[in-house]
Amino acid sequence: MTKRFRSLILASVFAGTLQVPFAVAQDAPAAAEAAQDARARADSLVAQMTLDEKIKLLHGLFPPMAEGKTEETLVPSAGHFDALPRLGIPTIRETDASLGVANQVEQRKGDTATALPSSLATAATFDPDIAREGGEMIGAEARAKGFNVMLAGGVNLTRDPWNGRNFEYLGEDPLLAGTLAGAHIAGIQSNKIVSTVKHFALNSQETGRMVLDARIDEAAFRESDLLAFQIAIEIGNPGSVMCAYNKVNGDWACENDFLMNQVLKRDWGYQGWVMSDWGGVHSTAKAALAGLDQESGQELDSQIFFGAPLKAAVESGEVPEGQIDDMVARFLTGLIEAGVLDNPVPEHPQPIPYDVHADVAQRAAEAGIVLLKNEGDILPLATTAQKIVLIGGHADVGVLSGGGSSQVRSVGGVPIEVPLTEGAAMSFARLTYHNSSPMRALQAALPNAQISFVDGSDPAAAAKAAADADLAIVFATQWTTEAQDVHDIKLPDGQDALIATVAAAQPKTVAVMETGGPVLMPWIDSVPAVLQAWYPGQRGGEAIANLLTGRANPSGRLPITFPASADQPPRPAPVGLETLTSLEAQAAANPANAGAYQLKTFPVEYREGADVGYRWYEREGLTPLFAFGHGLSYTSFAYRNATVTGGDTITVSFDVVNTGERAGADVPQMYITRTDGGDPMRLAAFDRVTLLPGETRRVTLTAEPRILADYDTSLPGWRIAGGSYTVALARDATDRSQTFTAEVKPATMAP
Repeated sequence: MTKRFRSLILASVFAGTLQVPFAVAQDAPAAAEAAQDARARADSLVAQMTLDEKIKLLHGLFPPMAEGKTEETLVPSAGHFDALPRLGIPTIRETDASLGVANQVEQRKGDTATALPSSLATAATFDPDIAREGGEMIGAEARAKGFNVMLAGGVNLTRDPWNGRNFEYLGEDPLLAGTLAGAHIAGIQSNKIVSTVKHFALNSQETGRMVLDARIDEAAFRESDLLAFQIAIEIGNPGSVMCAYNKVNGDWACENDFLMNQVLKRDWGYQGWVMSDWGGVHSTAKAALAGLDQESGQELDSQIFFGAPLKAAVESGEVPEGQIDDMVARFLTGLIEAGVLDNPVPEHPQPIPYDVHADVAQRAAEAGIVLLKNEGDILPLATTAQKIVLIGGHADVGVLSGGGSSQVRSVGGVPIEVPLTEGAAMSFARLTYHNSSPMRALQAALPNAQISFVDGSDPAAAAKAAADADLAIVFATQWTTEAQDVHDIKLPDGQDALIATVAAAQPKTVAVMETGGPVLMPWIDSVPAVLQAWYPGQRGGEAIANLLTGRANPSGRLPITFPASADQPPRPAPVGLETLTSLEAQAAANPANAGAYQLKTFPVEYREGADVGYRWYEREGLTPLFAFGHGLSYTSFAYRNATVTGGDTITVSFDVVNTGERAGADVPQMYITRTDGGDPMRLAAFDRVTLLPGETRRVTLTAEPRILADYDTSLPGWRIAGGSYTVALARDATDRSQTFTAEVKPATMAP
């Protein structure tokens, strides 16, 4: 990671006694003082409120369903809280989400925004500065449009490759995901608006997301998903945390005392507020006492729990008014710390430099697209290429985006938009393409080439066109969305057969993958070049063209493991899918009694525990199709003169040398494990280094101490076992070409 954010992750030295966590800013005393000042100011405001005013701030409207429920103007968006003008508390307007200012089904007619590439693409950059720049950009647009809370900051770890919402998150590793989420949040909040971190916690599949019970033991939980949240909060200091829909170990996440009171507020000392997910509240007193501070999107709950019922619970003594005071003070503290109270958003929309912002989106896409395979150096395309055919994926008009609350209606129009006619996402998602044509971009980049397009609906016709060309580029797509998991990780609609047919006809075939996550590639041995483009955002066509032609050098690295077969991941298909499918069929057959066929609570056992993603593959002795951290370049890099030191933590210093003929970026990675422990290796540090041809740079990677440690519930806290550790200086999670050992001192750290 860059020095700018590494300084936020590492403290200086620790002794072998219980201490505070390490992922704190170097100016932690100043930050703590500012937080205390914000809380004191919040408490002063709360002391001036009536009970009715307090309750008013603890439950918010969902504007699309809230007509006539407020005297204020309701902007169609995610959420709304009326102002308290006499106390200087402004109207709170909330917008989705992590990829830009969302307007999913065009509730705000004509309102467009800049669309970042998917969060997986940002994760693939391994670059906190790119994550922050994206956050700064979308936060600026949110502010200019009059929003002061952005529901961005998804950090749920990818436990299953078929999760419909993987594209919104930052991959499978807690250090990578937490670091980039924190940077993204910090970027958003630099605009004096609030960002959230979500969904707390274990919202790891969409099938049955409203009812499933995620089960995992505490130590494994702390070492995986919770660690990602912890790092993100320490770096980004989000004004709010959003609790998840699902249950966690038997209790709803939004009334889970362990998650909210014990972990978040006690162990981590979090000072902001916990908001519910929309439709995620199930009780009044239990939720309030368990640490939920605010009911969001109240119209989506079965009733308004934090309105009149909460006031009644206070008046009866079931909920102490001191609890209400703390809930409101946390809300105000988050707003004050982010700068919302002192920096009102404009009353009317402000001009936005969309061209400049589009460049931000394109830079993120170019840095995050991953070159998976390049046999025979078929890429980059020669400027002398004569005849190229593009096949499939609507590459003539645009690039695919993911669906759900993060869907951005991007500047430039929507060339393809298909409403859904069934499924859980039907009401708020559309299959949508951004107006960024790879074909147009390639024609501009290669003006002397003859570039044509066939839609791929007829594999035989596509094969003929490929055989007649000098090179074929097949654009493969897999649409995923919030609220629905894909049933498997195969390419849909016969695209595997299309790619195989084209490759048989044209040896020079390139596959460009626009997918929400990993997919199987049964044709991989016959396709010499594969580019993983994710959902590449508003300038995705230009980014893809620049990488194919060498105007940009691929530098993305996989933030998620690509399985070689469907049976390699811990779960081959969504848990509960068969039951859900059966219930949906029964409801369709009995429409008059459809409500009787509802999915009930069911368990999802996370048997992999803390060994998420690449660690599962190592533990089980599985060889993936492409490993976490993998990615190729048009140049080459060498790691030389490595020295390893132990002690309080582990550092590796080494020279990174660009041994090729092009400028490019490399991502050296450090993995560690106890030498005699038998545990899978863990990513402990990383950096992104950009070098000119022949350039050398000395790099030092320092292990995040909690990656060295195990979580010990008997302390409670983190325990580093003293002794010998094995260190791999690597290009991906499977690379063991350079390994070392180092002695580490025993130590413990607070939770």
